[in-house]
Amino acid sequence: MTVDDSDRIPAETRASIGRAAAAVADGEAVVYPTETVYGLGADALDPTTVELVFELKRRDRSDPLSLGVESVDAALEHTRPSDAATAFMRTFLPGPVTVVVERGPSVPDALTGGRDRVGIRVPDHPVALALLRETGPLTATSANVSGSGSVRRVGELDARIRAGVAAIVDDGETAGTESTVVDPEAGRIHRRGAMADAIDAWLADPPI
Repeated sequence: MTVDDSDRIPAETRASIGRAAAAVADGEAVVYPTETVYGLGADALDPTTVELVFELKRRDRSDPLSLGVESVDAALEHTRPSDAATAFMRTFLPGPVTVVVERGPSVPDALTGGRDRVGIRVPDHPVALALLRETGPLTATSANVSGSGSVRRVGELDARIRAGVAAIVDDGETAGTESTVVDPEAGRIHRRGAMADAIDAWLADPPI
């Protein structure tokens, strides 16, 4: 369960969130902060806007993007996780974890590279969550050109990304630690990052 603390977000940032949400509705890409790094977001359920994100990042289409949502309940609208995976998500999300589960029919092939599984992100960041509440599912991928370093500050954005997005939500410096990518159904961590030790412990002795 996520808590709506958007009333604590400064008015200037709320206005920036509104501009970004309008841009997403118009089929554009935006940059937004998370608890890990800055993300590059567009409508994750629209193959055309997903393609825009791949193009901006110069990312291979076979390398899937994750799906950012505002809550675990929102994730369940677009995925088909097992009971164990659902329990895992409710334990670790919101948080710096990408959870790989079976996708539902609303998730396009463009996002997953044709795979039947998708990574889910529920960022533990009030600005990101406020944006997701307005936009619905967004692509959840770092706001960098593939092969270059992740972006912790808006000033680090590559000129290509900066020129290609319609809005940037600046909320200062992010933590910079990458999310841990985990498939709880397979009991496998694909990429170690934040909270990896706690995830190891959960996978070794799942509660269900």
